[in-house]
Amino acid sequence: MGVRVSAHNLAAAVANAGGGGIIATVALSLASKYYKKGRDYYKANIKALTDEIQWAREKSPHGVIGTNCMVAIRDYEAMVRTSVECGADMIISGAGLPLRLPEFAADYPKTALVPIISSLRAGKLLAKRWLKTYQRLPDAFVFEDPNKAGGHLGVSRDQLYGAEHSSEVVVPQLAEWSQQEYGGDIPIIVAGGIWDRQDIDAMFALGAKGVQMASRFICTYECDAADSFKQSFIDSKEGDVVIIDSPAGLPGRALSTNFTNDLFRGEEVGMKCIATCLEHCRCRDDKETFCIAEALHLAQQGDMQKGLVFTGTNATRHDRIMHVHEIFEEINGRPYVPA
Repeated sequence: MGVRVSAHNLAAAVANAGGGGIIATVALSLASKYYKKGRDYYKANIKALTDEIQWAREKSPHGVIGTNCMVAIRDYEAMVRTSVECGADMIISGAGLPLRLPEFAADYPKTALVPIISSLRAGKLLAKRWLKTYQRLPDAFVFEDPNKAGGHLGVSRDQLYGAEHSSEVVVPQLAEWSQQEYGGDIPIIVAGGIWDRQDIDAMFALGAKGVQMASRFICTYECDAADSFKQSFIDSKEGDVVIIDSPAGLPGRALSTNFTNDLFRGEEVGMKCIATCLEHCRCRDDKETFCIAEALHLAQQGDMQKGLVFTGTNATRHDRIMHVHEIFEEINGRPYVPA
């Protein structure tokens, strides 16, 4: 839900409705008053994230507000430290194994630390490493199903759609392992393809204790993306969800747009690195592909000709703009009561 698709407005609305509102920290500065030139990027990100958490807290004084910090970005440590210093209730962290996350958040033990994983093996490795090095376990794991989730996916292209990476296979494995090894102290949260109560109940039946929903909240009034960004989901049809090759070296699930069509045709999209945001980037390092920060930023701002729109497999199910609380009413089966 980066860049700025899930920022303070959406996070606060989700928190007020009873969920955990998450601010995506990647490249927040690009649409801020702090960013003028490339050299401003890192300091501007810190200031922009500080603002976003403060604004979300003002709109949701008692709700759960967290951040998503990608291991793959160069200012990962700064984003984690800024998050905890500004009072984030939780940090969700993926796009790589967050081996040092407890170190960066050590002075804020009340902040929940929740790694994103794509396999039982990754979960075992992280839990063992954290326990040995930091004497703590993850507060939960988010298992992201690469067969359904949007954005960067935690498997290679040739592993996509394999049953061995699906929620139906991995979630029971994780739940059983957590129970046997740690008495169930590491709850499993499932991300990818979650749309309605039926999906949630199916994940609970597999052993999950919670779900993470992203694409479902795009077509809401409170989503921080431009109206044309949201309309692209409403206008989408079967076959419009595609897999691209990201400059980060991972496959990504996105909505078919003029931009993705140009990529598939091998046309020059004319994007140079603007922020050196990633640890490993084919655009910056090899002068190939495109600048993903700029492509995501342009889409969030409403440029549907040059922008990249990440989405999960449920993109085409959107048919109208809703309020966040209406989605919670559908899921919970009861009227919304403001927090």
